[in-house]
Amino acid sequence: MERLIINHLTREKRFALLKNEKLERLYIEQPGQQSLVGSIFFGVVEKVVPGMNAAFVNFGEDKSGFLFRDKLPSYVLDPRSKEEKSKRGISSYLHQGEKLLVQVEKDAAGTKGARLTAIIELHGDHIVYMPSGKYTAVSKKIADSEMKKKWREYGQQIKTDEEGLIFRTSSVNQSEENIKAELEQLREQYQELLQQIKNKKKPGLVVAKDFFYEELMTMMEQLQKAEVIVDGQALKKRLQANLGDNEIRYHQSPENIFSVYGVEKEIERALKRVVWLDNGAYLIFDEAEALTIIDVNTGRFSGKNDLRDTVVATNKLAAAEIARQLRLRDLGGMVLIDFIDMKDPADRVSVTKVLEGALAGDGRQTRIAGFTELGILQLTRQKKKVTISEALTTHCTVCSGTGKVLSAETMAFRLERELWEHRQSDYDAVLIAATDEVSSVFSGESDVHRLRIEEAVGLKIYFSQLDSAKPDYSIRQLGTVAEISAKVKK
Repeated sequence: MERLIINHLTREKRFALLKNEKLERLYIEQPGQQSLVGSIFFGVVEKVVPGMNAAFVNFGEDKSGFLFRDKLPSYVLDPRSKEEKSKRGISSYLHQGEKLLVQVEKDAAGTKGARLTAIIELHGDHIVYMPSGKYTAVSKKIADSEMKKKWREYGQQIKTDEEGLIFRTSSVNQSEENIKAELEQLREQYQELLQQIKNKKKPGLVVAKDFFYEELMTMMEQLQKAEVIVDGQALKKRLQANLGDNEIRYHQSPENIFSVYGVEKEIERALKRVVWLDNGAYLIFDEAEALTIIDVNTGRFSGKNDLRDTVVATNKLAAAEIARQLRLRDLGGMVLIDFIDMKDPADRVSVTKVLEGALAGDGRQTRIAGFTELGILQLTRQKKKVTISEALTTHCTVCSGTGKVLSAETMAFRLERELWEHRQSDYDAVLIAATDEVSSVFSGESDVHRLRIEEAVGLKIYFSQLDSAKPDYSIRQLGTVAEISAKVKK
């Protein structure tokens, strides 16, 4: 039994998909962190880079976006053959200072700007309209080949040569008249966009996509028979028309809907570096800007049979959980998985098949590249938005996101070196503010190290308490013994 839980009352919008009471998909959108994917902007070409067949476009955000030649209407609509077009650089289709509508395909991440397309897509309830798409397609989720053929042929009839149409899954239950009416609405919407930007001078947002609702509708299209529970009456009414065979229920309890169905605990788990498996093995997730590394460890699991069976069983269990975690954490880009070493190629194939099966129907394009010579499985997964950890957490002010700080020993030795620089000074005492662990390591047992250093540098050393979340110190004052001791007594 599938259950879709929608938390829509507060500014942070969330939904979660449960299958047999187990969390399978999680989506969170916070104000200020909404994805720009699908939003349409008025942009100006800042720089054309012929060597990359791409251009940088100022579209009103902090970082310029990246636009490839193949994502230009002028390139797509060029009547030349594909081979001829491939020989023509981006400068044949675009120039610096040119103004155009662009749509975000991929959000900015780290130092990289957003990836853009000038092939605009306008989403209706049942079709996607592309003014310069030049093709017709039908959702892969529609299994009936005759139905696919019907809509593909109808699409060719109602669209122009330049236009593109994609029939969404929900089009199955619609009449041709409804589809044509929706197409006309989307055409009018596009013409309104063109009118809107005529007098626009500065790059900026033209149409903000309701990404939460779009993502929610995509999820609902994938549901077979599910219970939908929502905590907002307005959203409940909006969803009623697209429910199909699914049942919708309004959550009236004052207790948060995610807490009632145990989703809050799963969110906390999705933020942890270590994920335990049911058999006592565990996974370690390390997210970097360019890639994600996942390490599989046997942990407390020893198995009942030989070592090979234990390793393969653990790796298969890990593969299924890794697929689930990729969905929950919304991890994208390059992913490297360090499974427990398997010598037999057949074992690697069997584990890979488990992973492929678990990723099927993921909703993100995923490519498994296979194992490297060192036994690391490589895969890439389409990234559409920031990960859950990026959305919900921020860099630690103590460690700046590294997860490590300098030890008390390192800081104590650094203090010792700094004091040696004052051994020829005219002062005879020093006041140092330090955390307890630093002063303890510096002084040593029975103050043996502090006394030795005092004699070597010719300074009487006084400590005061420093409140800090990490081992630290600060030299506060140099002076006479009377001055410093008086300050310490205050």
